[in-house]
Amino acid sequence: MLAEAFHSVADTGNQLLLLRGMAVARKGRSVQHPFGRGKEVYFWSFMVAVMLFVGGGALAVQRGIDALRHPHEVTNFFASFVVLGIAVIIESLSFRVARGEFNRERGSRRLWRSLRSTKDTSVLVVLLEDSAAILGLAFAATGLVLTIVTGSAVWDGIASILIGVLLGLVAVLLASETKELLVGEAATRADRAAIRAAVLSVGDVESVGRLLTMHLGPEEVLVNVEVDMRDGFTGDGAAAAVRRIEEAIRGVLPEAGDIFVESVDA
Repeated sequence: MLAEAFHSVADTGNQLLLLRGMAVARKGRSVQHPFGRGKEVYFWSFMVAVMLFVGGGALAVQRGIDALRHPHEVTNFFASFVVLGIAVIIESLSFRVARGEFNRERGSRRLWRSLRSTKDTSVLVVLLEDSAAILGLAFAATGLVLTIVTGSAVWDGIASILIGVLLGLVAVLLASETKELLVGEAATRADRAAIRAAVLSVGDVESVGRLLTMHLGPEEVLVNVEVDMRDGFTGDGAAAAVRRIEEAIRGVLPEAGDIFVESVDA
């Protein structure tokens, strides 16, 4: 129960961190932040992973080890089960909302592939935290039941350790995903292929050279593309062609914010 208390405190703090990141990410561009502050979501999601690992996982494991080394009598079973029952209901409602949002985003893609490819870390954090919370509550309830059946408090300590390990694994997964986005992750392979096809569909383009993309936030992608234009395209003609290229890119990738088109011959 104490391990779940650590988890709940960490979870509450994490939601506040996420709200902070989402609020700052919506701020407009400025001289100091010419590309906006969309990556604030990624930074605070990374901080959530750190807090979940230290404030939830490490403390729960430490509590479990102490319980195994110094067993104590477990009491107030009825109150514990009431608290766990209420917690399951609350977490299930939150999980249902997060799962619905995640399923809407992933479409027909496989679950694991979607977890690894999603760029909206706020949804990922809530989904994984709620999943870990429900499973952690199941561990806590199982530990209490086994303690009642066997009369040994060892199961209470084992349940606490399992909760801590679970939180640690979730934290590592979150940290791995947000780290890639923090350092600058490209758009997906499918999106890059769609961009190339869209650019090539513009009549003034003969070929597409280097294509660079980077997520500046969950719903904003920077695109830099090199193109080989037909001979004779200069001045107003080239400018109009660039506008058509930008429109074609946004047609297949609405998240494309800043688009930089470079001529190979420039």
